[in-house]
Amino acid sequence: MRVAIFSDIHGKILLPFKLVDLYQKETGNEIDFILQCGDMGAYPSIENLDKATIKHAQYDRDELGFYDDFTKINQSIKAFLDELNINMICVRGNHEDHDFLDNLENENVQNNLFPIDIYKRVFVCKSGLKQELQAKNEVMTFVGIGRIGDRKGRTEKRFIQEYERKEVKKLLKTKDTFDILITHDKDDSSQRGYGMAEIREVLDNVIFHYHFYGHTGEPFRQETDFNGITQSIKIKELEFNESGILEKGCMIILTKNNGDLNIEIVEQKLTNRLTKFNWKF
Repeated sequence: MRVAIFSDIHGKILLPFKLVDLYQKETGNEIDFILQCGDMGAYPSIENLDKATIKHAQYDRDELGFYDDFTKINQSIKAFLDELNINMICVRGNHEDHDFLDNLENENVQNNLFPIDIYKRVFVCKSGLKQELQAKNEVMTFVGIGRIGDRKGRTEKRFIQEYERKEVKKLLKTKDTFDILITHDKDDSSQRGYGMAEIREVLDNVIFHYHFYGHTGEPFRQETDFNGITQSIKIKELEFNESGILEKGCMIILTKNNGDLNIEIVEQKLTNRLTKFNWKF
């Protein structure tokens, strides 16, 4: 089983699918799922954009890619996604329409994840719940924790909510071992005054082989977590730099074969094939 992992796509919903399509064609290796570490830019209504998205959208229409391309059928996009036949599973970031996502989550009480787009290809997983991906006689287990942490007691919906904290508390009691933890925020072990305490608590009490996150703007980095077990990987945000190319570490491939996990940092010579100027075409 192979899973492609991205973070912070900010409206460029189609870009991870296009990178996966390119990767499959260039390498011959089949991808089964896409995982995404939040800040999808899931805004189905222009009226509900947050201030940061409004600011960036003035200079880059890609910020509105969910609204433009994933709320109403575009036949060419539908044909592409149908042929690719891969789903993307995301956690919430801080730049989303959380009222929209809350309504969908409340409509899907019985499910651990729920579709958010017109094509039923983009899913959001609920925070703190066990998830399973199955392909090629392999099962990959993961937990997602969305939104961001806060040390000031704020309750806006971009911050982790009380009902999600309760699910995380339940998770702390499990004896299960998981393949992956997917979060938007990082843990709060940093001395810079940000991060999510709940992520730190989970990493200290539950065994994960890998933790993938985005959000911080830091470069790609791979290191062993403070718990001495988990490989912690900061995925570079899926953003084009001033030269119009994607930076190192924006696309990660995680393979599970006979129970063994291995990661591949996709080389820039492949990701550079899609630039700010040509990726839509």
